[in-house]
Amino acid sequence: MDAANQKTLYYKRSHFVTQLPVEYFYSPSHLWLAQRGEGLWRVGLTKFATRMLGDMVDCGFEPAPDSPVASGQIIGWVEGFKAISDIYCVLAGAFSGANPDLKKNITAISKDPYNAGWLYEVRGQPDAKCVDVHAYKKMLDQTIDRILEKQKTNESQ
Repeated sequence: MDAANQKTLYYKRSHFVTQLPVEYFYSPSHLWLAQRGEGLWRVGLTKFATRMLGDMVDCGFEPAPDSPVASGQIIGWVEGFKAISDIYCVLAGAFSGANPDLKKNITAISKDPYNAGWLYEVRGQPDAKCVDVHAYKKMLDQTIDRILEKQKTNESQ
């Protein structure tokens, strides 16, 4: 489904605002999964994750195409101005490849995270911890509330 026809859920909490694609699944590690065909899933960072990492600088992936991957396995990394983060696989199956466009346009991860900024594809089954958009919204609420509470505690010390 192209970005123009994508149904989204408006989300706002504190100073964070985004549009979450309704048809996607989401992981507790703030990755999204979109089914691209029979058993083929495209995975990327959510807008929340890209905001925590800052502007993207570089990324890399370890598995060769068609190699087996397991849910929870570290398969790559992303580097933002604020942090470097491991990228975990959120499916069990065969690695289909990384987004080749990121080598020449790494900023797509931040600027268009739910479309052109996808990270990798896997042919397989999503992890059981992946949830629909409504459950992810609740997860985001809890995560942002913890961040706000920590900031409040730090300010009062």
